[in-house]
Amino acid sequence: MINTILGLKLDQSQQFTASGKRIPVTRILTGPCVVVDVKTENKDGYNAVCFGFGNRRQITLTRPELGRLKKAGLDKNPPRFLKEIKVSDEDIKSGELKPGKLFHLADILKEGDTIQVTGISKGKGFQGVVKRHHFKGGSRTHGQSDRERAPGSIGQTTTPGRVYKGKRMAGRMGNDRVTIKNLKVIAIDNEKNLLTISGLTPGAKNGLLIIRKIN
Repeated sequence: MINTILGLKLDQSQQFTASGKRIPVTRILTGPCVVVDVKTENKDGYNAVCFGFGNRRQITLTRPELGRLKKAGLDKNPPRFLKEIKVSDEDIKSGELKPGKLFHLADILKEGDTIQVTGISKGKGFQGVVKRHHFKGGSRTHGQSDRERAPGSIGQTTTPGRVYKGKRMAGRMGNDRVTIKNLKVIAIDNEKNLLTISGLTPGAKNGLLIIRKIN
């Protein structure tokens, strides 16, 4: 059975439980997702379903993309996002996964479910070691006037005579795939396709999120 759906992160806020406890919440515009393509073990080497979500202009598509969507009858109203979701042999053999089939929020999730959410974190650009790795930096004493945010020594002596791979240094920060587990479904609005979950999710507003049910 399909246990995953796509959504757009709307905003983050807070709510109070019946006992008066304040909890952070995230609102997500979820589904409906349409089946664009189905991958099978015999034909493609793995079982998966390609979900389409959102809307985009037809002129922004390449001809190969347009041909793929045309097979599913989506060339007139193409989805903005395409994402493959792994499925089991039973899901493939059931025959329910056919191009053009819609999956709504209520088909997959209900209030109280435990989920995990995957998204792309905000990009921070090129950052130094203090912000990227929480280095303390150096002091201004003993003639050092410019060492507050410097990384310090990075290498060894003659042996091994090089810098080890993976050394924590300055570099690009953020823009990584991040998964947050054990979040709870607080509320579902099927008419507006709105999902409210406890906790915070990665990424900026209007970023794509993959919501997977884990219980």
